[in-house]
Amino acid sequence: MTDRYAVVGNPVEHSRSPAIHAMFAEQTGQPVAYERLLAPLDGFEAALRAFAAAGAKGCNITVPFKFEAFALAARRTDRAQLGGAVNTLRFDADGWVGDNTDGAGLVNDIQRNAARPLAGLQVLLVGAGGAAAGVLGSLIAAAPARITVVNRSADKAQALVDSHRQLGVPLQAATLTDAPAAQDVVINATSSSLAGAASPVAEHVLKPGALALDMMYGPKAQPFLDWAAAHGAEPRDGLGMLVEQAAEAFFFWRGVRPDTRPVLRALRATL
Repeated sequence: MTDRYAVVGNPVEHSRSPAIHAMFAEQTGQPVAYERLLAPLDGFEAALRAFAAAGAKGCNITVPFKFEAFALAARRTDRAQLGGAVNTLRFDADGWVGDNTDGAGLVNDIQRNAARPLAGLQVLLVGAGGAAAGVLGSLIAAAPARITVVNRSADKAQALVDSHRQLGVPLQAATLTDAPAAQDVVINATSSSLAGAASPVAEHVLKPGALALDMMYGPKAQPFLDWAAAHGAEPRDGLGMLVEQAAEAFFFWRGVRPDTRPVLRALRATL
């Protein structure tokens, strides 16, 4: 019997998740069918409950419903609780379980695919919204020397830092213009790429040879990637993060961890 899953969002037609999970299912021999589910902006919960009632086993959640999904989960993993958002639901018989795989996906991509162990490094996280909140806990778990969160609003950056202060890694908050220099890893978690902006921070944040990663992928990430390369950094888009977070979700549902490397190669070849 084939188990149904989906990515739920609005819009959702652009999502590459069905292709990713189809490759995971073929690779692992798991009986998984994965589809796109467009939920009305004012009808997310109804669409989700109808999907679950039809026998589905779980789903991924994309914009703009991650906070609604958090509220609908009867139980949440520690990383979902810390991030305050859910991007993966499992429809267990005794209640839905919510997870957030974004942070693990980001860290796995940086450490495995980009070959940059984060332990002992200086990390700059640009942005303090939902995307940044979803990954900060996993970045801390990788034990960098320090993480600085910068944002247009210093108060929002400070609030995100304060909510993670107890996890043990030195954290600091600053505005975009006060971002520290010579960082080993710079992660753009803002929507600046959607507006075609090259970077929300100045080039002094880049240590020579730094890794500069934009969570966006495809053409939307290109201005940031060009900016990073022009200033001596190694540019990286968010495609690897996408594949790695999908693998975390697959493991959360199926208890089987797929090999992400051939899937990432196949997706790169299509871009």
